[in-house]
Amino acid sequence: MRSYTLHLPPEARPGEAHGLDRAQLVPDGFAPAAFAFSVLWFLYHRLWVAALIVLAGLAALAGAGYALGLPSVAASGISLLAALLIGLEASSLRRWTLACRGWPARDALVAANAEEAEIKAVARWLDPERAAPAPRPPFPAGGARRSDPVIGLFPAREGAR
Repeated sequence: MRSYTLHLPPEARPGEAHGLDRAQLVPDGFAPAAFAFSVLWFLYHRLWVAALIVLAGLAALAGAGYALGLPSVAASGISLLAALLIGLEASSLRRWTLACRGWPARDALVAANAEEAEIKAVARWLDPERAAPAPRPPFPAGGARRSDPVIGLFPAREGAR
């Protein structure tokens, strides 16, 4: 069983089919395609900046290995570790990029495969009683602040300086 997150455009509302055609399910965990085809995987998923950063990082690793005169076995091992890290973090980077574009994770679910996850996600989204509530903003609207001043981790006491 694998966990998935459902990302929808900001105008999508629970119980409505609007926006489901553009929904994206992002699997959690290791991405074998990102491990094998790092930069191409990022380009396929339209993660342009991440593709450039990964390409620059891999080129910097290769250049540093060449400049340090590392044996080919050590350079291959470092490249393999970098590819492993890319495979482990690719899905998280994809989720983060979607959230930055205004498509936060609207639901999380567990399924055996992507097809089952898609069926569950659509069923949960279209049923308003089972749909996950809309995410709350981390801060109050309008920049409202607490009325009592806070010094460090503790609120100031009355009569204290």
